[in-house]
Amino acid sequence: MSKSFDLSLEQQFSIRSFEHQVKDMSHAQAQEFLVNLYKQMMLRENSYKNLIAHQWGMEEPNGQAA
Repeated sequence: MSKSFDLSLEQQFSIRSFEHQVKDMSHAQAQEFLVNLYKQMMLRENSYKNLIAHQWGMEEPNGQAA
């Protein structure tokens, strides 16, 4: 794996902490958690798209990315 894709020590610690946080979740809790996580990922993606569109001057009149 490329050096630019390696995780920092802080990120590795965060993953270990996350593992401990979720290991005792019920199946239903895990499903709800994953749906919320996926939603957050989509919102982050939209934020990045809008930021890039704004920086590149590609916004549509309604403020959405083209």
